Amino acid sequence: MAQWILYILECSDGSLYTGITTDLNQRLERHKQGKACRYTSSRRPLKVVYREIFKNESSARKREIAVKKLSRANKLKLISNFPS
Repeated sequence: MAQWILYILECSDGSLYTGITTDLNQRLERHKQGKACRYTSSRRPLKVVYREIFKNESSARKREIAVKKLSRANKLKLISNFPS
C-alpha cells in the first residue's frame, strides 16, 4: 500500500504551496516542468520545505485541508520545525 505525503513548497516569489502525493519526486518534477498545477507553473523554481507521511489518502487529505487553512505565520512556524 502506497504512503501518502503532504508537502509544502516554497515558490520563487516566497509563497507557499501545499499538496499531497504518493510520489514526491515525480510530483516535484511535474511542478518544476510547470505541469502539476496552474499556481506553481508561474512561480518556479520550487523547493520542498516541509513534508509529512500518512498511511492513507484520507488522512493526508484531511491534514492538507487543515494546513491550507493555517495562516502564513503558522505555516512558517510549522516549516521552522522541519529539519533541513
